[in-house]
Amino acid sequence: MIEAWKAVAVESTGFYVGWGGLIIGIAFGFIVYRTNFCTMGSISDLISFGDWNRFRAWVLAIATAVFGVWLIELGGVADMTLSMYQTPALGWAANVIGGLIFGFGMVFSGGCISRNLVRAGGGDLRSIVVLMITGLFGYMTIGGLLGPLRVAIFTPLVTNLEAAGIEDQSVGAVLSTLTGINVDTATTFSTLVVVAGLLVFCFMSSGFRASGQNVAAGFGIGLCVVLGWFLTGIAYDEFADNPTLISLSYVRPVGDTMDYLMRYTALGAPGFGIVTVAGAVIGGFLGALTMGRLHLTTFADKADSIRNMFGAALMGVGGVLALGCTVGQALTGISTLAVGSIITFVFIVLGGVIGVKTMESIA
Repeated sequence: MIEAWKAVAVESTGFYVGWGGLIIGIAFGFIVYRTNFCTMGSISDLISFGDWNRFRAWVLAIATAVFGVWLIELGGVADMTLSMYQTPALGWAANVIGGLIFGFGMVFSGGCISRNLVRAGGGDLRSIVVLMITGLFGYMTIGGLLGPLRVAIFTPLVTNLEAAGIEDQSVGAVLSTLTGINVDTATTFSTLVVVAGLLVFCFMSSGFRASGQNVAAGFGIGLCVVLGWFLTGIAYDEFADNPTLISLSYVRPVGDTMDYLMRYTALGAPGFGIVTVAGAVIGGFLGALTMGRLHLTTFADKADSIRNMFGAALMGVGGVLALGCTVGQALTGISTLAVGSIITFVFIVLGGVIGVKTMESIA
């Protein structure tokens, strides 16, 4: 059955990826808005109030995504070694520094990229400014003014795992090399151990178990990530000019969306990243509309403007260095159990903690 689906999807990749990605993006944005899912907010809750519920929702989304991706690979839908996350080139320094910069920046901009997308859909004009600046600085870091500096600093700090006999940077591949057990067995073992541990962490809390909103957010967001992998896995064509196996991510796609809006006639049908950006905005709009919160808001004062723009610039730089954001790395990337994504997740959280503490000190 999977092969039959693949044959159909490959014949009309643009159609299936475009419309499927839009629907996934809408679902993501709607869930984020309706459940108040926010990675920056979860860190703030934890530091300021000792409330772990929204952080546990984030962890539950990771557990759901990790388990779902394992099932996808098991079913032959996709091979995650073909994704950008499981390459043998481990850019650990960029993961660390990029994660710190992104985590710090998202606090100053009032939330990560995905949060700003859904808020923009709800009428928050501040978020539109944040998104534009993030996209601009993201592109500057990829191949613009900051590109040469990024390459000069971080390229020498990439570790080639193949030199150590490790095929890729998945936890399963690393465990297989260290123990000598079959890589499939190592992948299954590490997946089940990680998922079980994360679920225990989440549901050991009676407060979280009683919080239907956060439980729904965790399962819902994680499922959106899995569906993204499923869609691009089904439509993956290794003979295409630019084969893409990816799921939700928002730093570079925001820049790609800005580029697409300016050069639509030269670019053709939008890719997965662009349609999921549009979908998140639409989902945020629908979420705000159904909750009666659809209204225009803007910066409170000059200090608020400077703070948000500063954070947006940091998110653009940090998100490109780390190869993703709280969604692109700390959900989509980590769902593949890639070592670089795990490093990024840890340092995004650490950067967020530093950002919250800094905001408290200057408030």
